[in-house]
Amino acid sequence: MPARLLLNCDLGESFGSWTMGLDEQAMPHIDLANIACGFHGGDPDVMARTLKLAKQHHVTIGAHPSYPDLQGFGRRSMQCSASEIINLIHYQVAALDGMAQNQGLALSYIKPHGALYNDMMAKAEVWQAVLQAVASYHKPLKLMILATANSADYQQQAAAAGVSLLLEAFADRRYTDAGKLTPRSQPGAVLHGAEVLTQVRQLLEQGTVTTDSGKALPLTADTLCVHGDNIAAITQLTEIRELLRQWP
Repeated sequence: MPARLLLNCDLGESFGSWTMGLDEQAMPHIDLANIACGFHGGDPDVMARTLKLAKQHHVTIGAHPSYPDLQGFGRRSMQCSASEIINLIHYQVAALDGMAQNQGLALSYIKPHGALYNDMMAKAEVWQAVLQAVASYHKPLKLMILATANSADYQQQAAAAGVSLLLEAFADRRYTDAGKLTPRSQPGAVLHGAEVLTQVRQLLEQGTVTTDSGKALPLTADTLCVHGDNIAAITQLTEIRELLRQWP
């Protein structure tokens, strides 16, 4: 495990008069803000406000691009070609990148959202397209992906493309023996309350998580995904932050 496990959170996902998440409450407690770029959530005003909030709290910013699926909140897979994936990522990242520069901020990384993230981790052709999108952007950016049992393979491929990875673990999701996230459709896939803190503590102390079959799965992560979409999530976030502060 790294000397310090960074907390990341998906933010800036409101759109027009529709509000998603408690960004102002979450931002003070995190290290990395994954900011929506308009294809699943976010709009120019929301993006500007979220960037300003990140600047106020000295939070590192990353782009959170999605399939073009505003109605489905980016959670529906789309049959896009490699060139379409590369271009839709560049389009979204460039928009946030430009707005960030207007506020004196520098974009640091890219974390695909929703179905695009899931497809990236499940389909070799999507992974290669996303990797190429990051590698061919006009300046170096890191790519955040799911920390799995075979993260070393992803790191090797990314290094060959000249891309640095951020490996992400989840505080509130159960893992399979294969090191993937247990599908939400299965019982126990989402952890709650004390289960979340237990998983975070185990990851810190032992470098493992307990899978859905009860096995200890070694997991190396740079960052931990947390949520800020409701009051209970904010309370959980502050508890995780305090746990990390106590960790030597």
